[in-house]
Amino acid sequence: MTEFHYATDADGIATITWDVPGKSMNVMSFVGLEELEACFDKAMADDAVKGIIITSGKEGSFAGGMDLNLLAVMKEQAGDDPAKGLFDGIMQMHTLLRKIERAGMDPKTNKGGKPVACILPGTAAGIGLELPLACHRIFAADNPKARIGLPEIMVGIFPGAGGTTRFVRKMGAMAASPFLLQGKMVEPKKAKSAGIIDEVSEDPMAAAREWVLSEPKIVKPWDEKGYKMPGGDPYHPAGYMTFVGANAMVNGNTWGVYPAAKALLSAVYEGAQVPFDTALKIEARWFTHVLMNPSSSAMIRSLFVNKEALEKGANRPDVPDQRVKKIGVLGAGMMGAGIALVSAKAGMDVVLIDQNQEAADRGKAYSESFMDKGIARKKATPEKKEALLAKINATTDLDALKDVDLIIEAVFEDTKVKAEMTKKVEAIIPEDAIFASNTSTLPITGLAKASVRADQFIGIHFFSPVEKMALVEIIKGKETGDRAVAKALDYVRQIRKTPIVVNDDRFFYANRCIIPYINEGVMMAGEGVSRPLIDHAAQLLGFPVGPIQLVDETSLDLGAKIAKATMEAMGDAYPKSIADDVTFWMVDEGRLGRKSKAGFFDYDEKGKRLGYWEGFNEKFPMADDQPELTEVQRRLIFSQVLEAVRALEAGVLEDIREGDVGAILGWGFMPWSGGPFSWLDIVGAPWAAEQCDALQAKFGDRFACPPLLREMADKNQSFYGRFGPKAAAA
Repeated sequence: MTEFHYATDADGIATITWDVPGKSMNVMSFVGLEELEACFDKAMADDAVKGIIITSGKEGSFAGGMDLNLLAVMKEQAGDDPAKGLFDGIMQMHTLLRKIERAGMDPKTNKGGKPVACILPGTAAGIGLELPLACHRIFAADNPKARIGLPEIMVGIFPGAGGTTRFVRKMGAMAASPFLLQGKMVEPKKAKSAGIIDEVSEDPMAAAREWVLSEPKIVKPWDEKGYKMPGGDPYHPAGYMTFVGANAMVNGNTWGVYPAAKALLSAVYEGAQVPFDTALKIEARWFTHVLMNPSSSAMIRSLFVNKEALEKGANRPDVPDQRVKKIGVLGAGMMGAGIALVSAKAGMDVVLIDQNQEAADRGKAYSESFMDKGIARKKATPEKKEALLAKINATTDLDALKDVDLIIEAVFEDTKVKAEMTKKVEAIIPEDAIFASNTSTLPITGLAKASVRADQFIGIHFFSPVEKMALVEIIKGKETGDRAVAKALDYVRQIRKTPIVVNDDRFFYANRCIIPYINEGVMMAGEGVSRPLIDHAAQLLGFPVGPIQLVDETSLDLGAKIAKATMEAMGDAYPKSIADDVTFWMVDEGRLGRKSKAGFFDYDEKGKRLGYWEGFNEKFPMADDQPELTEVQRRLIFSQVLEAVRALEAGVLEDIREGDVGAILGWGFMPWSGGPFSWLDIVGAPWAAEQCDALQAKFGDRFACPPLLREMADKNQSFYGRFGPKAAAA
């Protein structure tokens, strides 16, 4: 045995310990499933064994779920019938877990059987909770850092090893919905209150042993005659309202573009009307249906496999550990204050610099306010607040930076201001300190000219608000060295965010794609396309907000500044459009967006959106003939994906995994698609090239098919086939 270990004791208890070698947290594999079944069968066959305890050999966790790479293996091994291969593999898991749940009971009388307890030392997610749910009683350690739940929906699938069916039968559809449809993870005491687990204990092993030896009743409620689902089944008056409401909620939240949410709801609805074992088959069929959808594979690859690889340093240079001990943050505005907060939360000492003490103190107060909100929600304590604030030294004194090992500059977005700060600070900081700029648009190579150590100069671009946004874009200038890259990556890992590393170019990667998305939306509004049509077209694609709403959130004067700076830099090559006319006119009208309580939308005094501003169409009249929804959507999609392809062509992107993960985490690019390169692989390069030609003919050269995409269309290649990790390894 390598992953599950078996032992018995004098009291007649068989203990099955899950301990995958070489992993900090257990994940289920084919070998693991075979070993678990062998251990269980051994315990059931031994008359001296009175009961069974399943636990983990990992400190602080039970299991992190299934190795999702196995799903791809199941497909491949099935040959010409991948759906059958997946369904059969999933049913094997159901059969094993059902065997554990029935534990030798007589199928007619429900008598006999051996009690099976499960102990959760800490976190239990995915099949790491589905296995315990098949046991007869779940004991969890009183570990407030542990999280228990079924987060599968977050990566484009749903709980398919019985978790969906058992949650609903145990809790009812209404109570189960936040855990199934939102992937909610909770600490052990909240999991007990919700009815997910049975007991939270200081000594769960002692509690489990006592229970196993007490000759407990072990038949599950759904295996007893007369079982009724909590909250009612779909055609019970109360249950009917739950299912109608759930359907509306799912479509309201997902706009119908996430196949997993709809499939989960179908599995719950259909499964609730049939016996338990039939419900498991229904769950397996819908799970197979989702896995066969290319969206599912793309989401798993980008949001699980690729994201995890990037967070573990897939593209980190081979240099010694560069973890940050003390960081200097220049500028205590919104970005600087957020950077100081996440750095202090990660345990670093922070020097927060601003030109006057009042501004520096305001920046530190941001962390104080953040912790106060955490205390109010019982997610922090006054002691933790004081400890965090003690980490932040808010000051105007540059000499306080003399022993930092990383600087992040977040001052005004002006080349001269940044150059002046670079020179002042480099005269004080240690010679081996790394200097990073948080610029969102200014080329790093140009900013590095002010540095005397260009090899130690790098871009670290955060997204706003810093404490909420998961992505950090690291930008290499022409002279940036490996140690600077490693320092930036190690720092991002310390603050528990996801990094992408790109090469220097105007707007880098994220803004290079976001700006055309916003511009295309504004352009359409200027052409007379209905603004609600533009925004809703984007939301129906899975974007969190449409481009019109997005530009109001980010502010129109920022857009005007970027446009003017780009015009100045590009000269006659700048592709002027009606989007510039609209933006400049809105700024002249004082309608800067939410921050001025006036933009494309009207706002109340508290900044709440009231509706689209009617005065806009007096200047830019709405066209009598509105375009088809699909035309608006294609303009919005291709404005972004073509820039992603051009970034790859230009060498700004070195790894398409970073292009996909960065797009989803950075600006919410259609998560169901897996990102721009995954989306192109779903629709196929030949179709994409055809659409480029049609869009270019109607709307101009910004939609011209990039040479790389044209070549791939001619060869019928895919991006992951040509540029993915397997292709790179070959």
